[in-house]
Amino acid sequence: MKIGFYPKLALAGIRKNRRLYTPFLLTCAGMAAMYYIICFLASTSLLEALPGHGTIQAMLSFGSGVLAIFAAIFLFYTNSFLIRRRKKEFGLYNILGMGKGNIGRILFWETVVTALFALAAGLGVGVALSKLAELGLTNIMGGQAQYAFSVSFSAVLQTAVLFCCIFLLLLLNGLRQIHVTNPIALLRSENIGEKPPKANWLIGIAGAVILAAAYAISLTIKDPVAATLVFFVAVAMVVIATYMLFVSGSVLLCRLLQRNKRYYYRANHFVSVSSMAYRMKRNGAGLASICILLTMVLVMVSSSACLYFGAEDSLRTRYPREITVDIKFEESEAFLGDGVPSIRSGIQRIAAAHGIRQDNLYDYRYITLTGLLHGETLEPDVRGAGGMMQGELHQFYIVPLADYNRMMGTDLRLDADEALLYSLRNDYSGDTLTIQNGPTFRIREKLLQFTSNGNALMDILPSIFLVVSDVEASLKSLGSLTDFNGGRIMGLYWSYGFDANVSDETQTAACKEIREWLGKYGGEGFLRAASCESRAANREDFYGTFGGIFFLGILLSIVFLFATVLIIYYKQISEGYEDQGRFAIMQKVGMTKPDIRRSIHSQMLTVFLLPLVTAVVHLAFAFPIIRKLLLLFNMTNIELFLLTTLITILISAVFYALVYRSTSNAYYAIVSDAKEAQG
Repeated sequence: MKIGFYPKLALAGIRKNRRLYTPFLLTCAGMAAMYYIICFLASTSLLEALPGHGTIQAMLSFGSGVLAIFAAIFLFYTNSFLIRRRKKEFGLYNILGMGKGNIGRILFWETVVTALFALAAGLGVGVALSKLAELGLTNIMGGQAQYAFSVSFSAVLQTAVLFCCIFLLLLLNGLRQIHVTNPIALLRSENIGEKPPKANWLIGIAGAVILAAAYAISLTIKDPVAATLVFFVAVAMVVIATYMLFVSGSVLLCRLLQRNKRYYYRANHFVSVSSMAYRMKRNGAGLASICILLTMVLVMVSSSACLYFGAEDSLRTRYPREITVDIKFEESEAFLGDGVPSIRSGIQRIAAAHGIRQDNLYDYRYITLTGLLHGETLEPDVRGAGGMMQGELHQFYIVPLADYNRMMGTDLRLDADEALLYSLRNDYSGDTLTIQNGPTFRIREKLLQFTSNGNALMDILPSIFLVVSDVEASLKSLGSLTDFNGGRIMGLYWSYGFDANVSDETQTAACKEIREWLGKYGGEGFLRAASCESRAANREDFYGTFGGIFFLGILLSIVFLFATVLIIYYKQISEGYEDQGRFAIMQKVGMTKPDIRRSIHSQMLTVFLLPLVTAVVHLAFAFPIIRKLLLLFNMTNIELFLLTTLITILISAVFYALVYRSTSNAYYAIVSDAKEAQG
């Protein structure tokens, strides 16, 4: 044969099947471009000048791994549509005398051409857009833009290696399918219909049970730590259940529609429902894939947008005052004696030197104790973090009444066994509270508000504050409690915070000076730990981290939307060719093109709304567990999360409708020309 014979056949095959290959090539190029951009941003040195650059680069590296795995799985999935469509052509080549080796050479050159185009176009677009992506990330993270253009050759190499490996696997899979299939089967592959599937009640019931269990986990989980442990388990359960329900449930839906004679025996319903009934096993899997991808987009965009736009709320939750000082004492003598007054006077002196007025001051000591809450009894957790698995772990703070009265401007009196109680992230309903092997307190009043310190607000555990009259007695009763290593399980702290009436730069400078001054106490063994933080100094890190999460969420969502569009498109195209003969027969007996359009519209309302509706239901039930996960980032603004979720759903619904409308037009173009194609 002449040199170039097989490449010419390969190019001709791609050109004649451009309706199938064009979206596949564009998607491959788009994924290659996106992968290059993520690798470029993860390795570029320009991000090192941005706040939180370490976190965002780690997230981008993680995102590149996620994208690599997803690209491999998804391109295998979509390539199956191409192979299914081309089998008839390959079968014809085989009948005309070509061996399977010759067909393999054609497939080889098609893969080479596809890979070269995807890599060339993808890397070209990726390099061209990498600077725009870098500027966008810099803007989101609040950094200063730099306009120097650069190309990351390591990112180019990573992208080339990844997609060459993917296309090699696609080629091997295609060769395998051709090798194990006889010529007649190849020639008739498109015309081989599926047997009428039966509604598998066992699979459907199992899917419903698994989905209900996943929803129950999301609705009943209370502890953010436990939420992180079970989140991915719940996600896996939802994915498995979705596939089971769509495969079995969609068959049942078609059977029910066919039994409804008033609905089924109408021109706009008969063809679409009967066609779907004979391919629901494959149809259900495709719809489930669309549903899962839409759910991932909804979850990522709504949560990452909530974090980004609520960064200031999260910052204020973590740092309730513009400058906060937290001291952990080594011994109770310093905690009860002159330690606090001496440190307080030093801080006030430094603040005055910087012209700080100290507004909204909070100033109190407290004893901390972690334990498991059983009804009205606290069991001190001597096992460290082991109790977290039980979901009832709480953080307790015992505050002296004298400090509370001074801070709140009150003059309350309590008996030795009485306490005021304030709950954070829980709702304690008991009338007493007993510390195991320690004192018992009668709850005289439940406080509606209290100035929580930064440590309590940052802590993901539910917190209970007890204001007691005799903190020294509590110290004596709790001092003997030790963990399994013999160490003291209670902590002795003092929190001091205030708002400053000066610039961010002055706040940062004052905070730095306070930290340096506190260092001398730590050097003398007076303190176990000391910290001074300013809200201004941490603002850039918060915005940088949340901006990076938002940016990565946008990039991955774009990739998942690419996948959604391509699945819907190939689903419409492949089903259009399968239905072409059926519609040809229907047109010969009087079905008009308006009837075809109504039939397609009926199919959209019957089936293609299911993925979107189910994705919204998944998101609704996932809302509680996602909210718990957001608490790990100090995000407590549930109204903002609701707003970002609703906006994301509306935008996704509009996008989904537009995509389906455009792809249904391609389906209509195929089946409406069936009569002419049949001659």
